[in-house]
Amino acid sequence: SVLVDFFFSEMRYIHINLYCIYSEMCLKNECPCDLFPDELDSYMYQTVGHQAVGLYAEAMDVPLYRRTIEGSSLHTAREYSQTEGEEVEDLYQLLKLVKKERVEAVSVGAILSDYQRVRVENVCVRLQLQPLAYLWRRDQAELLREIISSGLHAVVIKVAAYGLDPDRHLGKSLAEMEAYLHELSDKYGVHICGERSEYETFTVDCPLFKKKIVIDSMETIIHSADAFAPVGYLRFTRMHTEDKREV
Repeated sequence: SVLVDFFFSEMRYIHINLYCIYSEMCLKNECPCDLFPDELDSYMYQTVGHQAVGLYAEAMDVPLYRRTIEGSSLHTAREYSQTEGEEVEDLYQLLKLVKKERVEAVSVGAILSDYQRVRVENVCVRLQLQPLAYLWRRDQAELLREIISSGLHAVVIKVAAYGLDPDRHLGKSLAEMEAYLHELSDKYGVHICGERSEYETFTVDCPLFKKKIVIDSMETIIHSADAFAPVGYLRFTRMHTEDKREV
């Protein structure tokens, strides 16, 4: 659940580094080309929900830099070296652009994936950027509870594991799914935080946001109608931001 991991990692960074200056913070996103499907089955990036990612800039009042994913997963060995046409090089090009805005570090929401960690670190070393991975190797049950209790509100927008059903679980919040995810973990070894892409999420509100994101309409897309582990996701068709109510 990439987007949840990213925003919670950002919250941990700001909590630990009280000197963080918001004016020097920005967001980056790799998105699919309009001619391709929402779900690219990328080894590196979450592409489901990309229609609403532009609202994050408005919600947080920070710049957003986006780049179309042109590469694919060509170099899938554990270690990574620069490879032409590889989707990792799209990340390199985007961060090379972002670095011009006085950015010195990259916040990574990785919890368990060496594949992603190694590639992000490779790009950061090449660009002399500092990778920040505050969630790395955290206990997933503890981390999910902390995410939910922190005030981060996210909804499930893709399911791809035994025991998860598009009709039943898409659109549910992490709070609503927590007990069931524990059950699936105990029975089938499902990663509670979705580290094997069992599910993906979209964050609609968190303490970093000045406005919340509202999804007005969406449609369910069945990517694979497997009898045991169907893969489905939500495609957002209309959304907006709105001011938070002061409590």
